[in-house]
Amino acid sequence: MNQVLSAINLVTKPIHDMFVKAFNTNKYAAGIGFSSVITLTLFFVMVVLIALGDSGLKQDTSVKLQDVVMPERDIDTFMSEVDKPEKPEEQPEDIAQPELDLQPLTGLDVSIAKPKANFKAGGSFFRDGEYIPLFKVVPIYPRRAQERGTMGYALVEFTITETGSVEDANTIEGYCSNSNPSDPSTEFRPCTMFNSASARAALKLKYKPKIVDGKAVPVSGVLHRFTYILDDE
Repeated sequence: MNQVLSAINLVTKPIHDMFVKAFNTNKYAAGIGFSSVITLTLFFVMVVLIALGDSGLKQDTSVKLQDVVMPERDIDTFMSEVDKPEKPEEQPEDIAQPELDLQPLTGLDVSIAKPKANFKAGGSFFRDGEYIPLFKVVPIYPRRAQERGTMGYALVEFTITETGSVEDANTIEGYCSNSNPSDPSTEFRPCTMFNSASARAALKLKYKPKIVDGKAVPVSGVLHRFTYILDDE
């Protein structure tokens, strides 16, 4: 390493001494001359590098293919005319729907899993031939009432629409008891424990709507009673 530094020092020392003498004589002339030497040196180095780079490039010997042009040709079609389908026969007249003889549901007993709860859905208050209940659901027995052994009923008022669905369900009264509500000697007390469950169940009821002059009409103020009974077991 010392030998390399010594060799570099031998080469650069005469140039350094000459620059110092020139700088002491006239620093402006020395700066211009030194920068000119560096610029010329870099220029010759770039020329040499470019010449060496060009000599390493290989001559392009590839052959360019001519453009391929497809000749125009007529395309023959196999079908010139298409036969139109025959006019379909007239559709048969609408088949009359069979009339359903649906009887009102006056009572429904459904047992619920433990704690066993027996639910009775009382019949709706309606006049014969106006609207008929088609589908009834079992409301969810409130857990708080089950845990306390509370029974009772709730009276819900709603509107039957033209399609037979229920809307605007509103619980107008609710009563609780500690014994079977069907027993005439049972004493009731006002409560709201069954109101929400009864209103939700009422919205799922389905009816055959009332027909007036051949058209279905809505009926408001319909009352329905939901009775909640727990089994003795």
